Amino acid sequence: MAKVVQVGLGRWGFDWTKEILPTVPQAEMVGYVDTSAEALARVQGELGIPVDKCFTSLDAALEAVNCDLVLGTLRTEAHFPVAKQVLEAGVNVMVEKPFASTIKEAKALIAIARAQGKLLAVSQNYRFFPAPILAAQLLAEQALGPSDIVRLEFRQHGPTVGHNYMEMPDPLLADMSIHHFDLMRMVLNSEPARLSCRTWNPDESPFHSDPAGVALIEFENGTMVNYQASWMSGGPRTAWAGEWTMDCAEGDIWWTSRDHFGPEKADDRLIVRRRGAEPVAPDLPAVPFIDRAGSLAAAVEAVDTGKLPPRFPSGEDNTKSLALVAAAILSAKRDGAWVEIDEVLE
Repeated sequence: MAKVVQVGLGRWGFDWTKEILPTVPQAEMVGYVDTSAEALARVQGELGIPVDKCFTSLDAALEAVNCDLVLGTLRTEAHFPVAKQVLEAGVNVMVEKPFASTIKEAKALIAIARAQGKLLAVSQNYRFFPAPILAAQLLAEQALGPSDIVRLEFRQHGPTVGHNYMEMPDPLLADMSIHHFDLMRMVLNSEPARLSCRTWNPDESPFHSDPAGVALIEFENGTMVNYQASWMSGGPRTAWAGEWTMDCAEGDIWWTSRDHFGPEKADDRLIVRRRGAEPVAPDLPAVPFIDRAGSLAAAVEAVDTGKLPPRFPSGEDNTKSLALVAAAILSAKRDGAWVEIDEVLE
Protein backbone atom coordinates (compact mmCIF):
# COMPACT_ATOMS: atom_id res chain seq x y z
CA MET A 1 0.00 0.00 0.00
CA ALA A 2 1.27 3.47 -0.91
CA LYS A 3 0.48 6.74 0.83
CA VAL A 4 -0.80 9.19 -1.78
CA VAL A 5 -1.29 12.96 -1.93
CA GLN A 6 -3.52 14.38 -4.68
CA VAL A 7 -2.75 17.82 -6.09
CA GLY A 8 -5.46 19.61 -8.08
CA LEU A 9 -9.13 19.45 -7.10
CA GLY A 10 -10.77 21.32 -9.96
CA ARG A 11 -13.47 19.82 -12.19
CA TRP A 12 -11.38 16.86 -13.36
CA GLY A 13 -9.46 16.54 -10.12
CA PHE A 14 -12.74 16.34 -8.19
CA ASP A 15 -13.84 13.56 -10.52
CA TRP A 16 -10.64 11.68 -9.68
CA THR A 17 -11.32 12.17 -5.97
CA LYS A 18 -14.92 11.02 -6.18
CA GLU A 19 -14.90 8.32 -8.86
CA ILE A 20 -11.38 6.85 -9.05
CA LEU A 21 -9.48 7.08 -5.77
CA PRO A 22 -12.01 5.04 -3.75
CA THR A 23 -11.73 2.16 -6.25
CA VAL A 24 -8.00 1.58 -5.69
CA PRO A 25 -7.63 0.28 -2.13
CA GLN A 26 -3.86 -0.02 -2.49
CA ALA A 27 -3.70 3.79 -2.53
CA GLU A 28 -4.01 5.22 0.97
CA MET A 29 -5.01 8.85 0.59
CA VAL A 30 -3.20 11.01 3.11
CA GLY A 31 -3.58 14.47 1.60
CA TYR A 32 -5.44 16.69 -0.85
CA VAL A 33 -4.03 19.94 -2.20
CA ASP A 34 -5.54 22.92 -3.98
CA THR A 35 -4.92 26.64 -3.78
CA SER A 36 -8.68 27.24 -3.99
CA ALA A 37 -10.48 27.30 -0.65
CA GLU A 38 -13.70 26.64 -2.57
CA ALA A 39 -12.28 23.44 -4.10
CA LEU A 40 -11.13 22.20 -0.71
CA ALA A 41 -14.50 23.01 0.84
CA ARG A 42 -16.23 21.04 -1.91
CA VAL A 43 -14.34 17.80 -1.30
CA GLN A 44 -14.86 18.25 2.44
CA GLY A 45 -18.58 18.92 2.13
CA GLU A 46 -19.55 16.58 -0.70
CA LEU A 47 -17.07 13.73 -0.21
CA GLY A 48 -16.43 13.89 3.50
CA ILE A 49 -12.66 14.45 3.18
CA PRO A 50 -11.30 15.36 6.66
CA VAL A 51 -10.18 18.96 7.06
CA ASP A 52 -6.81 17.87 8.47
CA LYS A 53 -6.03 16.10 5.18
CA CYS A 54 -6.57 19.26 3.11
CA PHE A 55 -3.80 21.73 2.28
CA THR A 56 -3.60 24.98 0.32
CA SER A 57 -0.05 24.29 -0.92
CA LEU A 58 2.04 21.33 -1.94
CA ASP A 59 4.83 22.53 0.37
CA ALA A 60 2.49 22.34 3.35
CA ALA A 61 1.28 18.87 2.42
CA LEU A 62 4.78 17.45 1.92
CA GLU A 63 5.87 18.92 5.25
CA ALA A 64 2.82 17.65 7.17
CA VAL A 65 2.48 14.08 5.91
CA ASN A 66 4.67 11.21 4.86
CA CYS A 67 3.72 10.15 1.35
CA ASP A 68 5.05 7.71 -1.22
CA LEU A 69 3.37 9.14 -4.31
CA VAL A 70 1.97 12.48 -5.43
CA LEU A 71 -0.85 12.32 -7.97
CA GLY A 72 -1.12 15.46 -10.10
CA THR A 73 -4.58 16.07 -11.55
CA LEU A 74 -3.94 19.58 -12.80
CA ARG A 75 -4.05 21.57 -16.00
CA THR A 76 -1.28 20.66 -18.45
CA GLU A 77 0.87 23.75 -17.91
CA ALA A 78 1.10 22.92 -14.19
CA HIS A 79 2.42 19.38 -14.76
CA PHE A 80 6.06 20.38 -15.13
CA PRO A 81 6.47 22.66 -12.09
CA VAL A 82 4.54 20.32 -9.81
CA ALA A 83 6.33 17.17 -10.97
CA LYS A 84 9.68 18.95 -10.69
CA GLN A 85 8.92 20.08 -7.13
CA VAL A 86 7.78 16.61 -6.08
CA LEU A 87 10.76 14.80 -7.58
CA GLU A 88 13.24 17.27 -6.13
CA ALA A 89 11.61 16.64 -2.75
CA GLY A 90 12.47 12.96 -3.18
CA VAL A 91 8.93 11.71 -3.76
CA ASN A 92 7.47 9.61 -6.58
CA VAL A 93 5.00 11.36 -8.88
CA MET A 94 2.32 10.59 -11.46
CA VAL A 95 0.60 13.22 -13.60
CA GLU A 96 -1.91 13.03 -16.40
CA LYS A 97 -0.99 13.21 -20.05
CA PRO A 98 0.78 15.05 -21.50
CA PHE A 99 3.21 14.93 -18.59
CA ALA A 100 5.09 17.92 -19.98
CA SER A 101 4.34 20.68 -22.47
CA THR A 102 7.57 20.24 -24.44
CA ILE A 103 10.20 17.57 -25.09
CA LYS A 104 12.72 19.77 -23.28
CA GLU A 105 10.57 19.76 -20.15
CA ALA A 106 10.04 16.00 -20.45
CA LYS A 107 13.78 15.35 -20.62
CA ALA A 108 14.38 17.62 -17.63
CA LEU A 109 11.87 15.70 -15.50
CA ILE A 110 13.32 12.34 -16.58
CA ALA A 111 16.80 13.51 -15.59
CA ILE A 112 15.60 14.62 -12.14
CA ALA A 113 13.73 11.34 -11.60
CA ARG A 114 16.86 9.36 -12.50
CA ALA A 115 19.07 11.44 -10.24
CA GLN A 116 16.65 11.07 -7.34
CA GLY A 117 15.92 7.39 -8.00
CA LYS A 118 12.21 8.15 -8.02
CA LEU A 119 9.28 7.15 -10.19
CA LEU A 120 7.96 9.50 -12.86
CA ALA A 121 4.69 8.08 -14.17
CA VAL A 122 2.08 9.22 -16.66
CA SER A 123 -1.62 8.36 -16.52
CA GLN A 124 -1.99 7.03 -20.07
CA ASN A 125 -5.28 5.49 -19.00
CA TYR A 126 -6.35 4.11 -22.40
CA ARG A 127 -3.72 1.38 -21.95
CA PHE A 128 -5.76 -0.16 -19.15
CA PHE A 129 -8.65 -1.64 -21.12
CA PRO A 130 -9.25 -5.22 -22.30
CA ALA A 131 -9.38 -4.70 -26.09
CA PRO A 132 -6.00 -2.99 -26.62
CA ILE A 133 -4.35 -5.46 -24.23
CA LEU A 134 -5.73 -8.39 -26.26
CA ALA A 135 -4.92 -6.67 -29.57
CA ALA A 136 -1.30 -6.27 -28.48
CA GLN A 137 -1.18 -9.92 -27.45
CA LEU A 138 -2.62 -11.15 -30.76
CA LEU A 139 -0.13 -9.10 -32.75
CA ALA A 140 2.75 -10.31 -30.59
CA GLU A 141 1.66 -13.91 -31.18
CA GLN A 142 1.08 -13.17 -34.88
CA ALA A 143 -2.29 -14.86 -34.56
CA LEU A 144 -3.05 -13.88 -38.16
CA GLY A 145 0.53 -13.36 -39.25
CA PRO A 146 2.38 -10.03 -39.38
CA SER A 147 0.51 -6.75 -39.78
CA ASP A 148 1.63 -4.22 -42.37
CA ILE A 149 -1.08 -1.56 -42.09
CA VAL A 150 -3.39 -0.34 -39.35
CA ARG A 151 -6.34 1.99 -39.89
CA LEU A 152 -7.54 4.05 -36.95
CA GLU A 153 -10.59 6.31 -37.04
CA PHE A 154 -11.69 8.66 -34.27
CA ARG A 155 -14.93 10.60 -34.64
CA GLN A 156 -16.51 12.87 -32.05
CA HIS A 157 -18.50 16.11 -32.18
CA GLY A 158 -16.96 18.32 -29.54
CA PRO A 159 -19.65 21.01 -29.34
CA THR A 160 -22.32 18.46 -28.41
CA VAL A 161 -20.34 16.39 -25.91
CA GLY A 162 -19.44 19.17 -23.52
CA HIS A 163 -15.75 19.57 -24.25
CA ASN A 164 -14.44 23.06 -23.51
CA TYR A 165 -11.38 23.05 -25.74
CA MET A 166 -12.60 25.51 -28.37
CA GLU A 167 -9.84 28.04 -27.62
CA MET A 168 -7.11 25.48 -26.98
CA PRO A 169 -4.19 25.37 -29.46
CA ASP A 170 -4.05 22.02 -31.27
CA PRO A 171 -7.12 20.55 -29.53
CA LEU A 172 -6.92 17.37 -31.60
CA LEU A 173 -3.22 16.55 -31.72
CA ALA A 174 -2.12 17.88 -28.33
CA ASP A 175 -5.06 16.81 -26.19
CA MET A 176 -6.79 13.86 -27.86
CA SER A 177 -4.39 12.23 -30.29
CA ILE A 178 -1.76 11.55 -27.66
CA HIS A 179 -4.09 8.80 -26.36
CA HIS A 180 -4.19 7.22 -29.81
CA PHE A 181 -0.47 7.71 -30.46
CA ASP A 182 0.34 6.07 -27.13
CA LEU A 183 -1.94 3.11 -27.91
CA MET A 184 -0.25 2.67 -31.29
CA ARG A 185 3.09 2.23 -29.56
CA MET A 186 1.67 -0.16 -26.98
CA VAL A 187 -0.34 -2.33 -29.37
CA LEU A 188 2.29 -2.51 -32.11
CA ASN A 189 5.12 -2.92 -29.59
CA SER A 190 7.22 -0.72 -31.83
CA GLU A 191 8.44 2.86 -31.90
CA PRO A 192 7.48 5.46 -34.53
CA ALA A 193 10.11 6.42 -37.09
CA ARG A 194 8.48 9.25 -39.07
CA LEU A 195 5.11 10.70 -40.01
CA SER A 196 3.20 13.00 -42.32
CA CYS A 197 0.22 14.96 -40.95
CA ARG A 198 -2.34 17.47 -42.22
CA THR A 199 -4.95 19.25 -40.08
CA TRP A 200 -7.81 21.64 -40.81
CA ASN A 201 -10.75 23.50 -39.30
CA PRO A 202 -14.12 22.76 -40.96
CA ASP A 203 -16.51 25.54 -41.93
CA GLU A 204 -18.74 26.80 -39.09
CA SER A 205 -16.51 25.12 -36.51
CA PRO A 206 -16.36 26.87 -33.10
CA PHE A 207 -12.77 25.71 -32.61
CA HIS A 208 -10.08 28.37 -32.85
CA SER A 209 -7.46 25.80 -33.86
CA ASP A 210 -7.67 22.73 -36.10
CA PRO A 211 -9.92 19.99 -34.63
CA ALA A 212 -9.55 17.53 -37.53
CA GLY A 213 -6.62 15.81 -39.15
CA VAL A 214 -5.10 12.83 -40.93
CA ALA A 215 -1.67 11.27 -40.51
CA LEU A 216 0.41 8.48 -41.99
CA ILE A 217 2.81 7.09 -39.41
CA GLU A 218 5.65 4.68 -40.19
CA PHE A 219 6.84 2.47 -37.33
CA GLU A 220 10.27 0.91 -36.95
CA ASN A 221 8.86 -2.60 -37.47
CA GLY A 222 7.56 -1.54 -40.89
CA THR A 223 3.89 -1.17 -39.94
CA MET A 224 2.12 1.86 -41.41
CA VAL A 225 -0.71 3.48 -39.47
CA ASN A 226 -3.38 5.44 -41.35
CA TYR A 227 -4.88 7.80 -38.76
CA GLN A 228 -8.06 9.83 -39.30
CA ALA A 229 -9.49 11.90 -36.46
CA SER A 230 -12.00 14.68 -35.95
CA TRP A 231 -13.59 16.64 -33.13
CA MET A 232 -16.11 17.97 -35.69
CA SER A 233 -17.31 14.75 -37.30
CA GLY A 234 -20.87 14.66 -38.60
CA GLY A 235 -20.82 10.87 -38.68
CA PRO A 236 -21.52 8.30 -35.98
CA ARG A 237 -19.33 8.70 -32.93
CA THR A 238 -16.62 6.18 -32.24
CA ALA A 239 -15.54 5.08 -28.80
CA TRP A 240 -12.83 7.29 -27.29
CA ALA A 241 -10.02 4.97 -28.27
CA GLY A 242 -11.33 4.98 -31.83
CA GLU A 243 -12.02 2.10 -34.19
CA TRP A 244 -9.02 0.04 -35.27
CA THR A 245 -8.60 -2.33 -38.23
CA MET A 246 -5.29 -4.15 -38.19
CA ASP A 247 -4.60 -5.81 -41.55
CA CYS A 248 -2.59 -9.01 -41.20
CA ALA A 249 -1.28 -11.61 -43.63
CA GLU A 250 -4.16 -14.02 -42.94
CA GLY A 251 -7.04 -11.66 -42.18
CA ASP A 252 -7.64 -8.67 -39.94
CA ILE A 253 -8.37 -7.75 -36.33
CA TRP A 254 -10.99 -5.10 -35.64
CA TRP A 255 -11.41 -3.55 -32.21
CA THR A 256 -12.65 -0.55 -30.28
CA SER A 257 -12.27 0.55 -26.68
CA ARG A 258 -13.36 2.98 -23.98
CA ASP A 259 -16.92 3.51 -25.07
CA HIS A 260 -17.89 5.33 -21.86
CA PHE A 261 -16.13 7.26 -19.13
CA GLY A 262 -17.12 5.06 -16.20
CA PRO A 263 -15.11 1.83 -15.74
CA GLU A 264 -18.33 -0.08 -15.05
CA LYS A 265 -19.66 1.03 -18.44
CA ALA A 266 -16.61 0.02 -20.47
CA ASP A 267 -17.73 -1.72 -23.64
CA ASP A 268 -14.61 -2.99 -25.38
CA ARG A 269 -15.03 -5.17 -28.46
CA LEU A 270 -12.58 -7.17 -30.57
CA ILE A 271 -13.25 -9.36 -33.62
CA VAL A 272 -10.78 -11.66 -35.36
CA ARG A 273 -11.63 -12.05 -39.05
CA ARG A 274 -9.51 -14.82 -40.54
CA ARG A 275 -9.70 -14.93 -44.34
CA GLY A 276 -12.17 -17.62 -45.44
CA ALA A 277 -13.56 -18.20 -41.93
CA GLU A 278 -16.39 -16.85 -39.81
CA PRO A 279 -15.50 -13.85 -37.62
CA VAL A 280 -14.67 -14.75 -34.02
CA ALA A 281 -15.01 -12.56 -30.93
CA PRO A 282 -12.55 -14.07 -28.41
CA ASP A 283 -13.01 -13.58 -24.69
CA LEU A 284 -11.52 -10.32 -23.54
CA PRO A 285 -8.96 -10.51 -20.73
CA ALA A 286 -10.01 -9.61 -17.21
CA VAL A 287 -8.55 -6.26 -16.19
CA PRO A 288 -8.76 -5.72 -12.42
CA PHE A 289 -8.36 -1.93 -12.61
CA ILE A 290 -9.71 -0.18 -15.69
CA ASP A 291 -9.05 3.28 -17.11
CA ARG A 292 -7.60 5.85 -14.67
CA ALA A 293 -7.87 3.33 -11.84
CA GLY A 294 -5.52 1.15 -13.88
CA SER A 295 -2.97 3.96 -14.16
CA LEU A 296 -3.07 4.63 -10.42
CA ALA A 297 -2.96 0.95 -9.45
CA ALA A 298 0.06 0.42 -11.73
CA ALA A 299 1.87 3.41 -10.21
CA VAL A 300 1.17 2.15 -6.69
CA GLU A 301 2.43 -1.32 -7.67
CA ALA A 302 5.62 0.20 -9.06
CA VAL A 303 6.17 2.18 -5.85
CA ASP A 304 5.45 -0.82 -3.62
CA THR A 305 7.54 -3.38 -5.52
CA GLY A 306 10.22 -1.27 -7.16
CA LYS A 307 9.40 -2.97 -10.47
CA LEU A 308 7.48 -1.56 -13.43
CA PRO A 309 4.35 -3.62 -14.23
CA PRO A 310 3.46 -4.58 -17.83
CA ARG A 311 2.47 -1.71 -20.13
CA PHE A 312 3.58 0.80 -17.51
CA PRO A 313 3.70 4.35 -18.90
CA SER A 314 6.81 5.81 -17.27
CA GLY A 315 7.93 9.28 -18.21
CA GLU A 316 10.85 7.86 -20.16
CA ASP A 317 8.57 5.55 -22.14
CA ASN A 318 5.94 8.23 -22.64
CA THR A 319 8.41 10.64 -24.22
CA LYS A 320 8.00 8.74 -27.52
CA SER A 321 4.23 9.34 -27.36
CA LEU A 322 4.87 13.02 -26.64
CA ALA A 323 7.29 13.05 -29.57
CA LEU A 324 4.55 11.80 -31.89
CA VAL A 325 2.44 14.79 -30.87
CA ALA A 326 5.29 17.21 -31.46
CA ALA A 327 6.12 15.64 -34.83
CA ALA A 328 2.48 15.70 -35.96
CA ILE A 329 2.13 19.38 -35.06
CA LEU A 330 5.39 20.18 -36.85
CA SER A 331 4.38 18.22 -39.95
CA ALA A 332 1.00 19.97 -40.07
CA LYS A 333 2.79 23.35 -39.93
CA ARG A 334 4.93 22.17 -42.85
CA ASP A 335 1.84 21.27 -44.93
CA GLY A 336 2.21 17.55 -44.41
CA ALA A 337 5.95 17.19 -44.97
CA TRP A 338 7.49 14.05 -43.50
CA VAL A 339 9.02 14.58 -40.07
CA GLU A 340 11.50 12.17 -38.51
CA ILE A 341 10.73 11.41 -34.86
CA ASP A 342 14.41 11.85 -34.02
CA GLU A 343 14.16 15.48 -35.20
CA VAL A 344 11.78 16.43 -32.39
CA LEU A 345 13.65 14.33 -29.81
CA GLU A 346 16.96 16.16 -30.34
